[in-house]
Amino acid sequence: MASITLDNLTKYYKNSAAVDHIHLEAADGDLIALLGPSGCGKTTTLRMLAGFVPPDEGRILVGDRVVSSPQKTIPPEQRNMSMIFQSYAIWPHKTVYENVAFGLELRHVSKSQMRSRVTRALEIVHLGKLANRYPSELSGGQQQRVALARAIVVEPQILLLDEPLSNLDASLRDEMRNEVRTLHDQLGLTTVYVTHDQGEALVLADKIVVMYDGTIQQVGTPEEIYESPATEFVARFIGRCNVLPETLLPSGRVDVGGVLIAAEDWAVGVSAGHEVALSVRPHSIIMDPIDCPSSHPNANCFTAWVEHHDYYGEFREYQVRLDQSDIILSVVTPPQVRHRIGEQMSLAIPAHACRVVPRSEKLTARVQRAIAAATAVTN
Repeated sequence: MASITLDNLTKYYKNSAAVDHIHLEAADGDLIALLGPSGCGKTTTLRMLAGFVPPDEGRILVGDRVVSSPQKTIPPEQRNMSMIFQSYAIWPHKTVYENVAFGLELRHVSKSQMRSRVTRALEIVHLGKLANRYPSELSGGQQQRVALARAIVVEPQILLLDEPLSNLDASLRDEMRNEVRTLHDQLGLTTVYVTHDQGEALVLADKIVVMYDGTIQQVGTPEEIYESPATEFVARFIGRCNVLPETLLPSGRVDVGGVLIAAEDWAVGVSAGHEVALSVRPHSIIMDPIDCPSSHPNANCFTAWVEHHDYYGEFREYQVRLDQSDIILSVVTPPQVRHRIGEQMSLAIPAHACRVVPRSEKLTARVQRAIAAATAVTN
């Protein structure tokens, strides 16, 4: 079995916890994405899993076998894992065939078996006709396929990928992430994929592990992570989202700067009288020049004013201010919906689309910038 268990895993650098007592389980054949901004601990976690870095506390198990602990760390070459790096790390002086065959040479595989396995690996990644080319004669996407073929030809139990698509342009990233998912489904390898790109994680993963400040904020399917964020950080980091600090009242309504909003979706850990955060996706809010109670029952209804708008081709995003308040909300509409700056609108916010989550500790300016950058790349 190639299941993975991270048990109380911890790594310190200069008295600071880069990975802080995390617990995680991946079943045999899962594709797990470690997602978060730079400095959240995802790459350190991957490097401990690969055997490059020993943990200071806790342990890593593959199946029932302990491969890392503070007492003993099994070296990378004895773990039956393959790792693909951001830089591809392919030999420029070797052909495609020679690059893919390199790991088999180190394992002293016979020539006939090597030829068979390399040929199969190249066919899987659609490079069979390019076996005699050198890396300088390949596109970026083809070089990444060489790295994939080299990783799978040794028949590992576990495949590790450290932001493998970040050096590709947007169109190639889309193409290659589909290739990675297809490869995973074809081979059934337990796969751990590190990325800061929400789109990659949402498309690729069976489960997403959202990390922040060395901790795991939430583990779930892409749908669970997007539709039901567990914390303020997850709500802010995953996709476009309005996140407002508030106080939860005993009535179940929330007080956002004196504006009362009904919410029907509560995360674990929220309670009346405490500071929480309200999250609502921009596409869940309805803007209409007509009075909203008549067309949208059971919704929070407000008068609002259009302050700004951006056109993205596939949609428009409006910034609107609630009447007599400082609350500004983002609202996404189809591209054909047009409203003027300064126009008065009725705003309907369905209570079922309002999720109340625990407040995260104060997010640093660096992490705020990382969240903004990651959201901009994804969207």
